[in-house]
Amino acid sequence: MADESPLIRSLRAAVAAAPDDVPLRLHFAELLLAEGRNDEAVSEAAVALQHAPGDAGARALMVRAMGLPPAPAVAPGTAPAPSAQAPAPAAPTRDAATDGPAVGRPATDGPAVDRPGFDWDAAEQQVQDLVGPRFLEDPQAAAGEGPAGDAAAWDVDAPGSVRLADVGGMEEVKDRLEAAFLAPMRNPELRRLYGKSLRGGLLLYGPPGCGKTFIARAVAGELGANFLTVSLSDVLDMWIGASEKNIHDIFETARRQAPCVVFLDELDALGAKRSRTHHSGLRNVVNQLLTELDGIASGAGNEGVFVLAATNVPWDVDIALRRPGRLDRTLLVLPPDATAREAILRYHLRERPIEAVDLGKLVKATEDFSGADLAHVCETAAEAALLDSARSGSVRLISTKDLLGAAKQIKPSTEPWFAAARNVAMFANEGGLYDDLLAHLKRKRKL
Repeated sequence: MADESPLIRSLRAAVAAAPDDVPLRLHFAELLLAEGRNDEAVSEAAVALQHAPGDAGARALMVRAMGLPPAPAVAPGTAPAPSAQAPAPAAPTRDAATDGPAVGRPATDGPAVDRPGFDWDAAEQQVQDLVGPRFLEDPQAAAGEGPAGDAAAWDVDAPGSVRLADVGGMEEVKDRLEAAFLAPMRNPELRRLYGKSLRGGLLLYGPPGCGKTFIARAVAGELGANFLTVSLSDVLDMWIGASEKNIHDIFETARRQAPCVVFLDELDALGAKRSRTHHSGLRNVVNQLLTELDGIASGAGNEGVFVLAATNVPWDVDIALRRPGRLDRTLLVLPPDATAREAILRYHLRERPIEAVDLGKLVKATEDFSGADLAHVCETAAEAALLDSARSGSVRLISTKDLLGAAKQIKPSTEPWFAAARNVAMFANEGGLYDDLLAHLKRKRKL
């Protein structure tokens, strides 16, 4: 405060630095009382009593600060005379705050054994709004951000309307999905006859931008299952052990919401090879992921939980994740074929002003383009038409020439991926993991 003396300011800082020093706090309260700051003196005395409930000096100071009559003195070394009868109730006094009779509450320790004129209930009512919390809480722990906080709620999407029929083309991919994954799930009688468990794991791999996430959502739609997407940012945490707990909570949520598809996006980041990982936290994440895929932690297993994963670099995924019983089925998702490219181009041109676009020529000019590349072609052609319209002052529609010119400027983003995958397919195809990739490269004469 501006009108405080230097001594009061110094003592206030000293008390803040040593909050458990009761004599220092009482000395500070005495100075406040001497300056007529009774309310502040009552507050300081109350805090002192919290640290030392039996301190006679603190009680006496509070009595004086509240303007109550002082208690009769008791000579040192003496005690009240014993009586065979119950002690008489304390004489009632008038309380300044409530203007009502006060009830005496004798003390239980310290020299001030009996204070018949002090109303402790009234004192508690007066100071309860003046004294703040004794201990400060960790704001992160209170918000649930630390390891002791509650687990964050995971967003689970309800069964969507996307089906495999909405995936343009890619008939080979659909057939593989139907044979290896969907047919056993759709036929419970056959599944029980052949002892097929209602669980599964499928790894989708291929060049980036070719629709692996969209296919995963379509699979969830085919199964009528909930959909839970998991990425590295959802799992990693700064607290030791929290990342493993996040993985456990994700799978527990999926088990409660079964049937549910858990989609592990960018699996190479979440389940990287432990032999190449120097950070123990990331190795523990892979270990926990293996435990959850086996369903060991839940006791009831992963019945009704379907695990799909996607990666651009399957050769960087820990080999234990791909053993039988986990992500044992692998599906190569190649760039969209001609039918799929036509569907994607129609989708991205549906709300743009176009004129007599020859989709046949455009489909032929965009071979090996990913879905993201095709979207970029449409965006680039729209930019060219927009720029011409701005310069000429009249609206010009997007033409086949604009789209073919954009396709000529843009190089397929899948080419670098196939260049890297070629070496893996030729020299690291242990167990036939990449037979599909090898067959595709042979058809394209890229070997």
